[in-house]
Amino acid sequence: MEIIRFADIRPEPWRNGGGVTRELASHPKAASAQDGAWDWRVSIADVSKAGEFSAFPGMERVITIIDGELLLLSVDGSEHPLEKYRPFRFSGEAASSATLPTGDIRDLNVIAREGAFKGYTSIVEISKKRAHPVFEGQLAVLLEGKATVAPGGLGDEAPVEEEESDGGAPSPSAAEPIELSRYDAVVGSDTRSPEITGRGFIAVISIDHVEAHA
Repeated sequence: MEIIRFADIRPEPWRNGGGVTRELASHPKAASAQDGAWDWRVSIADVSKAGEFSAFPGMERVITIIDGELLLLSVDGSEHPLEKYRPFRFSGEAASSATLPTGDIRDLNVIAREGAFKGYTSIVEISKKRAHPVFEGQLAVLLEGKATVAPGGLGDEAPVEEEESDGGAPSPSAAEPIELSRYDAVVGSDTRSPEITGRGFIAVISIDHVEAHA
């Protein structure tokens, strides 16, 4: 089970000085959050002043406000008011800029290479009673509230034998739940898929491979 701790990620300043970006994940892994040598990337950005967005030719973007009230996004001359927890998809090639009518915001960005990958963002309310699984090709980010994550069950696989402790009694094979901090990300897996429980909201990012058509 892999957890990406937000507090451990180094912020990368924007070239125009309008904010900073923290890269949660990319493929293939890039040397810098801004070098663009990847086919998809998931990141969190702090936007502190109005200005133009960087262009990403050949890419498609999904942006979601995760802290703050409103971002006014202009895409090829058309204005789009983006409210918290409402994902918005647009072309990375478009001339885009933003203003901050209600102050600084923080946003979640999913950028994927068109024709190769397709990115999706869903905002999900989590529960203490029902665990939310994170599957292969997904990334779950805790947006607000309190949550823990633990490996899921083994399903139809053979049971794992319990190991004996020093005292001779069997020790439980299941891992203890791990507490998540705000903006920590859980990497999905189809082997004992991580399961998140708690109270609050998570963003579930799915990166789907696009099949090439002959």
